[in-house]
Amino acid sequence: MKINSKIILAIPKGRIAKEIISLLSSLNLDPEKDFFEDEKNRKLLFKTKTKNFFLTKVRNFDVPTIVAFGGADFGIVGSDVVNEFDYEEVYSPIDLKLGKCSMVLAKNKNQKIDPDASIIKVASKYPIATQNFFENKGKQVECIKLNGSIEIAPQLGISEMIVDLVSTGKTLKENNLEIVEKISDISSNLIVNRVSLKTKSDDINKIEAFVMDTSLKSK
Repeated sequence: MKINSKIILAIPKGRIAKEIISLLSSLNLDPEKDFFEDEKNRKLLFKTKTKNFFLTKVRNFDVPTIVAFGGADFGIVGSDVVNEFDYEEVYSPIDLKLGKCSMVLAKNKNQKIDPDASIIKVASKYPIATQNFFENKGKQVECIKLNGSIEIAPQLGISEMIVDLVSTGKTLKENNLEIVEKISDISSNLIVNRVSLKTKSDDINKIEAFVMDTSLKSK
């Protein structure tokens, strides 16, 4: 695949980065060796086998912001993060079906929640998704934003419930929590900067087509 303009793809560090390696390889976008050496270097921008195509590894919640402000042309990130930020400058054309999990509402197994309570305290790193979920049910919620260790909140009396992502449910079980309701299914999406789509349309459309074709073949 020939790329004529400089293209940068932002991907989150961790599990998703590892899962998309086969996708990148199928597009001849294998990253340079340093990409795989997280423990040895702090490099964040990487060359690939394809000239003019670069990868950057950043924090999960930074991917949409970096794409929205033009720091990267593309991004791969969970739909949970895309929906939480909802930038107008970003659109999400392809569900890659990677990193599948669920966003759920959970509570302590031994705790009874008063259904008539005027307001419910919920801990989450997804305040917008949490707010929208309860508003759709006609309930008021006080969302306490935490960036990690969400599961501990009910035990410490910080909140009555939590909204978080669940894959196997092991972490919930180990912290004596149970799922009350599934809010949504989550998977990794390809996101695109709208300005890049106009100024680098040939390359952007070419990459989108390759990704779409590869994604369909993998199903």
